[in-house]
Amino acid sequence: MNYIVLDLEWNQSNTGEEPEVREMPFEIIDIGAIKLNSQKEMIDEFNQLVKPAVYLHMHKITSKIIHLHMKDLQKGRPFPEVAKDFFTWCGEDNIFCTWGPLDLYELQRNLRFYEMEPLSNGPIRFLDIQKLFSIAYEDKKSRRSLEYAIDFLKIEKDIPFHRAFSDAYYTAKILERLKGDVLENYSFDTFHIPKTRDEEIHVMFQDYMKYISREFPDKQAAMEDKEVVSTKCYLCHKNIRKKIRWFTPNGKHYYSIAVCPIHGYMKSKIRIRKGENEGIYVVKTSKFISEEDSVAWQQKHDEAKAHQKLKRKASKTKNQNL
Repeated sequence: MNYIVLDLEWNQSNTGEEPEVREMPFEIIDIGAIKLNSQKEMIDEFNQLVKPAVYLHMHKITSKIIHLHMKDLQKGRPFPEVAKDFFTWCGEDNIFCTWGPLDLYELQRNLRFYEMEPLSNGPIRFLDIQKLFSIAYEDKKSRRSLEYAIDFLKIEKDIPFHRAFSDAYYTAKILERLKGDVLENYSFDTFHIPKTRDEEIHVMFQDYMKYISREFPDKQAAMEDKEVVSTKCYLCHKNIRKKIRWFTPNGKHYYSIAVCPIHGYMKSKIRIRKGENEGIYVVKTSKFISEEDSVAWQQKHDEAKAHQKLKRKASKTKNQNL
């Protein structure tokens, strides 16, 4: 298996000069990639500019960051040609690696705009090197800039940042430093979500479990689905009692605490995300926490319930005064 370390640069609507195209708000203008073998040794590279076809004026922020101008991009080739060459270069039996979660999503959105064959019909497993850097060297939650990580690891900065190829090169240099067990913490790109219940994602990592659902027509339908709201212990695979039933502080994230008699307190979090067809899908994570943490979550639950009660009371009073 090879690692394909990918970085993209894209342009967008230059406010006041051309309108945004809803189907493709970000047009790829630069594709850079490094190929590493299974021993994480660099074996090949890809570097190609893309000639714009949608946004013909460079956004001033984009130009400032990547130091490219429209006259430079005229030397490029149309996106379909570059993308076809890129995928041929990638070959088979590989895994994409990116700095952050955005590049694969925008690559697929550009592919769909040009009615090209999709990378996949469902979620794509990939390595988010930005996340893995945090897991390996920091608190697992922070998300640092690429240059910060390069400085932290004392990697020589021998080419400028903020071009697709150079950022792919530096991301590959960080990948080289990551140990095998860290690479087990892969991510999923959900440009295409599971189509059916059988295609839904259930995966267990070292210290937590992740579930990615199919699409539901709305939030209510999702929260009525047994699989979505279940709190099954992912270690002994038994349904366990909820100590704190599902609640939400903001309408987008839902939390619950359940208790396994063998493994202790398990916190679950549901994230509501927009689907492909005007519906929504769910990403649920579950992990075990301490009893002290469960007490803190009980307080958050009580605060959320009190806040919702005040909102209902205020709404009722407002309606009575109309």
